[in-house]
Amino acid sequence: MRRYGKHTDEDDIRSRPNRKGNRPRTNIRPKHEDAAEGMVLTVDRGRLTCLVEDRVVLAMKARELGRKAAVVGDRVALVGDLSGKKDTLARIVRIEARTSLLRRTADDDDPYERVVVANADQLAIVTALADPEPRPRLIDRCLVAAYDGGLEPLLVLTKSDLSPPDKILELYGDLDIPYVVTSRAELENGDAADRVRAELDGRVTAFVGHSGVGKTTLVNALVPKERRRLTGHVNAVTGRGRHTTTSALALPLDGADGWVVDTPGVRSFGLAHIDPSRVIHAFPDLEPGTEGCPRACSHDEPDCALDDWVAEGHADPARLYSLRRLLATRERKEGD
Repeated sequence: MRRYGKHTDEDDIRSRPNRKGNRPRTNIRPKHEDAAEGMVLTVDRGRLTCLVEDRVVLAMKARELGRKAAVVGDRVALVGDLSGKKDTLARIVRIEARTSLLRRTADDDDPYERVVVANADQLAIVTALADPEPRPRLIDRCLVAAYDGGLEPLLVLTKSDLSPPDKILELYGDLDIPYVVTSRAELENGDAADRVRAELDGRVTAFVGHSGVGKTTLVNALVPKERRRLTGHVNAVTGRGRHTTTSALALPLDGADGWVVDTPGVRSFGLAHIDPSRVIHAFPDLEPGTEGCPRACSHDEPDCALDDWVAEGHADPARLYSLRRLLATRERKEGD
């Protein structure tokens, strides 16, 4: 081993060459104060389609963001080529603070949390009154996710020509949720779109619903031109820019000031990411009745005050059943 004395010359000091020939890494990151503001419209295999002013720009996430991912609805800061021309690519360098976040898991046993949309004001839960039959449990789960994420719910009930909406409206009457009832004929002639549009004006609204309820038909009626414009931005080789029901897509509302976020159809709406103690917040008609519950009450035990609350007529027994069904599902997950 070579040892250096007190008076070494700089030529005596050996330095390790940088074989890659690039600059040394630094923890100091640029602030990008001149970055342009944009909104993420969709995400497809690492490429993000963003709206910058009136231009549709394709971008990628900067390495300095690490594992932090941008999602549909995110407000972001971009640098690079912002012309929106073919074969150009910008870079997202910052993701702004979010005002809301809609999340779900594939089921209650799935530890992987999926972020559906950020910064949405409203969640439109599209449900058919028949063909297929309505699924109140799925509606309840969507409500839980909406309240937990900071979104206001909206019920859109379709196919009223096949079955009346009275039963569903009665079930959720105590929640004071705004709703729109439509028929198949109204979906076809555009009347349904006009009535739903009135509830969306000035808001960012995410649409959820399972297959066959008419969600895609309704969304297409709300944004007939913009979908074609945005989905036309396709790379012939990679297929990037092809938007189907497999990825969420934000579209400007036609004829009003607002945004529609079309999301893939769901078979289930898992709540593995939500603490069971917060599920009660999705049932404001039941929540006041928990004041008499014992400490750390699971709301599904003999001393639960909700039984007396419902027996006294303050809430529908079906609502308590829905709450306990959700809690039982969450408890099974926690016990695995």
